[in-house]
This record gives sequence, structure tokens and C-alpha cells, in this order.
Amino acid sequence: MAANDYYNVPYSSHPNPDQNPSHSSHPKQDPYGAPVSPVSSPFSDQAYPTYSSSRPLSVPKSTRYDGAALGDQTSDPFTDHNAVPLRSPNENLDNPKVRHYMTDSEGQLHPARRLSRDRGRRTWKERLFGGKITWVVYFFTIVQLIVFLVEIIRNAVLTHSPIEIHPQFNPMIGPSPYVLINMGARYVPCMRNTPGVQDNTLSATPLSFPCPNTTSVTPAPECSLSELCGFSGVPNPHPNGSLNDKPAPNQWFRFIIPIFLHAGFVHIGFNLLLQLTLGRDMEKAIGSVRFLLVYLASGIFGFVLGGNFAPNGIASTGCSGALFGVLALELLDLLYTWRDRRTPVRDLALILLDVVISFVLGLLPGLDNFSHIGGFLMGLLLGVVILHSPGALRERIAKDAYAPFYSNSSTQHLRAPSSENVSGVADRAAPAADEMKSFIKDPVGFFRGRKPLWWAWWLIRAIALVGALVAFIVLLNNFYTYRKSCVWCKYLSCLPITSHGVNWCDIGNLTFTTQQSPAPTKRLFDPSMFY
Repeated sequence: MAANDYYNVPYSSHPNPDQNPSHSSHPKQDPYGAPVSPVSSPFSDQAYPTYSSSRPLSVPKSTRYDGAALGDQTSDPFTDHNAVPLRSPNENLDNPKVRHYMTDSEGQLHPARRLSRDRGRRTWKERLFGGKITWVVYFFTIVQLIVFLVEIIRNAVLTHSPIEIHPQFNPMIGPSPYVLINMGARYVPCMRNTPGVQDNTLSATPLSFPCPNTTSVTPAPECSLSELCGFSGVPNPHPNGSLNDKPAPNQWFRFIIPIFLHAGFVHIGFNLLLQLTLGRDMEKAIGSVRFLLVYLASGIFGFVLGGNFAPNGIASTGCSGALFGVLALELLDLLYTWRDRRTPVRDLALILLDVVISFVLGLLPGLDNFSHIGGFLMGLLLGVVILHSPGALRERIAKDAYAPFYSNSSTQHLRAPSSENVSGVADRAAPAADEMKSFIKDPVGFFRGRKPLWWAWWLIRAIALVGALVAFIVLLNNFYTYRKSCVWCKYLSCLPITSHGVNWCDIGNLTFTTQQSPAPTKRLFDPSMFY
């Protein structure tokens, strides 16, 4: 019996450390002996269950946590504390296929930390499909693949080629930018009154734009802005107009749809590779709801920031901004659990290398680096809000030791404590509805007795949340109302290099030419602005 208990550390009780300290291997715990994680509820610092039980657990109020498995507060009366171990209890800690429930409080206990540390030891099959089902990542991946297939088919129908080869070759190996605009890429003239379009004074004739089926420079098909934008169309600019013309183009959904569009096989290949590895790991760590919030908010904010400061002729697509938000979460998670990592410096170096390489690539002509920057910044702000408190801060906060509840289902999920359990033990397995009712009846009880450091971190979270909301409001207001630009901001997305008489920082800006065939017209056409 003793041997069985000793070799099944994750599921059974350890020997009492006071009786046999040489055989105990206690994890690092909070001041009350409860394991904690940076990815549980962001608004409470209590411990939570690491596994579920199919039956209610009853624990005497007089017992205390003594190194036993979480939820098993009683020790085995038949344990032989003088038994000689035949193997080390930590023998399988480095095996990614073995689930460990009772190891250190913020590291090996949580599956996400195991995934983070064991990436190099897992096969690609385990990395992409192993473990918990990540519904959000799989949903977005499937939809993005289907949409990309539709892009290829549509480009083949309109231009008789699945990828753009005329008037120039798409280096991303994908559809024409005009096809992407027609399918919902972020393209500023389709979203608002744009300087140089609505207030164009070059001639008394209407502006014309390339059609989605454009394959040549001269002569090129000429379409109206409404035909290029597609969907239900937009009001076409008229001669001698102004930026105050009403109604104005307002395809606001172009801040959202581009998350599902990609410029080519190279583009979607790199993005989905990161999404199915780093994205899955993060969704497992923080849960699908919080991952969805960060993913969408980062992706949308990246396109909003780019709409304000990127060249107004770029057709921007891709989920890169959303993935940069996930990368920001990974960085925060590393900083929060720095002392619990085996190689924190190496992990930090790898993350910074990813960030630097991605930002440098975003400086190439025609790419929208603002989507990357915006997604990363939004990921940092929301990460502070939704992730748990940093490990160092948690150790300094003297808090009540809440005991966990266990569900009656076979699925594991984390639950906030009810007001009945502030004494530190679980008398029964309360359903989630009862816990919510308890909180609604006594919301003040959740905050009662909290320490100054706890309140300080809540204040930081509140500031981060307000900052994220204010950033959205200010940039959207500037995009639609003030249209103020930033002279130096363009250097965040380009290098001031001149090649063949063209400055890289001018690529992507709207350009107009006058055409005299058969009647004087004006047309927007500069294929280089899209890449």
C-alpha cells in the first residue's frame, strides 16, 4: 500500500513531511499551501482544481492541505513512512506524455507550462492535435482555409489564373489585390471619405479604378469605386467633391473580414503554422473564451491602427495582428512565471527574436506593419486584464485559501469560489449556478479582507482595460472624423530606401494618372502599392 501511494504521487497522498522529510518533495506553494496558476480567473488569486471528479467530495473542516492531491485532504492511515522508495517520485516530470497534478504551483502543475517547456520534445502531431481540443483555433483555421480556397477559385474565374501573374506576379503566391479588395480586404477608400478621392480636383471627369479582373496595365479595365469595393457597393466620388460628402463609404466590416483573408500561400502558411502551435498552446492555457477575446480584439485593433497610419492604398489582409496579440500573451506569461521557468532567459530570447524578425519583415515595401504593432499592443493590454497576477506578486499577497469545487461531470473546468467556502475547505460540490447566485447575493464579500497589493494590481488591470477601450474609441473617431495623419509614423512600417527612383515609404499611397483614351478620365492604378 505504501509503495502504491508513493509511486502515484499525482493521485494519492504523500507521506507527512513532518514525519519523514527525506522522502517529501513539496512544490512551491502560496502562503497557505495551495497551488495557484497565472491562468485561472483573473479576478481572484485562489487555488483551483487541477482535475474533475465524478462524485462530490466531503472534507472534514479540521483537515489541512499537507501535500496530498488537491481535493483529497485526508491522509492514508496505511501509509508506511519508513518504506524505501524504489524510484524517484520526480522521475516522469520531464515526460510530456505524463500528466502531473501535484508539482510546483505555477510551473509543472499546469498543462500550459508543460507545453511551453516541452515544445522541443513533442512531435508535430502532438503539437498540432494533442491534448485538449482548442475549438477557437480550429474554427478560425478551418474558416481561413475555406476562405482562401474561395479566393483562389474567384481569382481563377476572374483572371483565368488561380494566382496573380499579370500585370505582375504576386510574391505571396496568391490572388490579385483587386480580388482581395472585392472580397473584403481593408481598403480605406471603401470605408470612408478619403483625401485625394472624394476631394479630387484633377478634372471634371469621374475617377475610375481597376476592376477585380484586371490583368494588364494598358489598356486596363476601368471600374467605379463601388464596383471595386463590391458587396452592396459604396457611393462613388463625383467631380469637385469634398471630404464632407454624404453619404460616405462606410464598409466598416473591413476591420473584421480581413482576419479571414490572406494574400497567398506563403502568407497563410506562416500564419497558420504559428496559429496551430503557439495559438493552441495559449488557448489551452487561458481557455477558449479569453483566447477568443484577445484574438479578435488584437486582430481588429491592428487593422484599425493600420487604417489610421498605413498608406491608404494598401489592401491589408491576414490574421497576423491577432497572432501578435497571442505572442504578447506568451511574453506576459513568461514574465509572470519567470522564477518557475527552467530556462527563462532562453525563452525570452526566442520570443524577442520572433517579435523582432516579424517587425523587421513588416518594414518591407507595401506590408502593413501597423497591424502587427496594433495587435501586439492590444495583446499586452488585454493580457494584463485576463491573466492571473504575476507569481512574485502572489507570493507577497496574504490571501484567504479558498478550496476548490468539483463538478459532477467528467469534464474539467475551473470555477470561482462561492461565498460559502471562504473558510478554506469545501463542504460540498456546488454547481456553477449556486456559485453565481452566491456572488450576486454578496458581491462585496469577494472584496472583503483584500490586501493593498491586491487592490493595486486590480487598479493596474482597470487602467489597462480602460486604456484598451480608449485606444479603440480614439482611433475609430480619428479614422472617420478627424482623419489626422502622423508624419513620422510611416517609418514604423517602411525603410527610407529609394530603389529605381521610388521611395519605399511612398509605396502604397494612392496615385492618380490622367488618361486621354477616348475621353479624358482619371484612374487609380499603381500595382506596386499592394506589396
